[in-house]
Amino acid sequence: MRSVREFGLLALYVGAQIVALALAFPFKTAGLATSSNPNNPTDPLFIIALIIIAPLFILWGARRAGGITMLRWLILVGIGASLDITLTATFGLFPPAPFYFQPYGVGLAAVPSVTLAGAVSVVMFLALLMEPQWYVIDTVGFVAAGALIALLGISFGILPVFILLGALAIYDFIAVYRTKHMLSLADVVTDMKLPILMVMPTHSGYDYTQSGKFTAQRNRPAEEREAMFMGLGDVVIPGTLIVSAFVWLPATVILPGVGANLLAAIGALVGSLIGYGILMTRVLKGNAQAGLPFLNGGAIAGYVVAYVLLFHSLSLGLTLSL
Repeated sequence: MRSVREFGLLALYVGAQIVALALAFPFKTAGLATSSNPNNPTDPLFIIALIIIAPLFILWGARRAGGITMLRWLILVGIGASLDITLTATFGLFPPAPFYFQPYGVGLAAVPSVTLAGAVSVVMFLALLMEPQWYVIDTVGFVAAGALIALLGISFGILPVFILLGALAIYDFIAVYRTKHMLSLADVVTDMKLPILMVMPTHSGYDYTQSGKFTAQRNRPAEEREAMFMGLGDVVIPGTLIVSAFVWLPATVILPGVGANLLAAIGALVGSLIGYGILMTRVLKGNAQAGLPFLNGGAIAGYVVAYVLLFHSLSLGLTLSL
């Protein structure tokens, strides 16, 4: 059953990328990109700063009396609001269309996507609040990851994504192997039982609500651990390059019905999966590992190889005028 953990996390990772690719162009057409200039190299700096500062804030708050409870509520509300926004955008891509009430000039309408997104968000919020089992955590994390990857991918061109992936790979390396504060953060997150970590148990009877801290799991031999964990950022960040390649590269027809942009995206995905394989071999040796150096590095390497083969250029799409 231990191999199920690795393949379960792999399925969540690949599935989130497929969902993101499916949502990318509809999101772009709907005008959901967060930047008017996807090639602006300074745009990722806010996200980089947020990812560096947020763990420090969480660790600081967790040391205060009642801090874990306060942080859990704060993050839960943030997750619920984010799900409502992204699900509204997602459900709005599909019929039925809004129904306008008479007199039409007043503009009163019933919007099914808003109602459905609100209902699903409330259900997920309550599930996380009342019974945050591993499958609830993974379901919410999977939904959030797919939408977030798509939003980042349509907002950042190739150059900003390279900056984002490179900077966060370096940060993750430092945070896990040098300062080690990311390991302390994992302890806090497992206490809060929130979809910041994806969880894949060894056996179906695993009760995440009763599980111990991340460190307690890590200190046990790898073959005796009840579950394996993967940060949500390890799914989202490398996926940004996959979607960005799909959205912003020329869709030159290479095969019938298949454009070069999709093949470049697949190249980045394959590269990240090679990085995933290397990462898992190290994780199974028993030590906590920084995921982004392997996943981001693999995605970038896979993209570079695919781009050069497809476009016969070393520009790598970094100077595209869009």
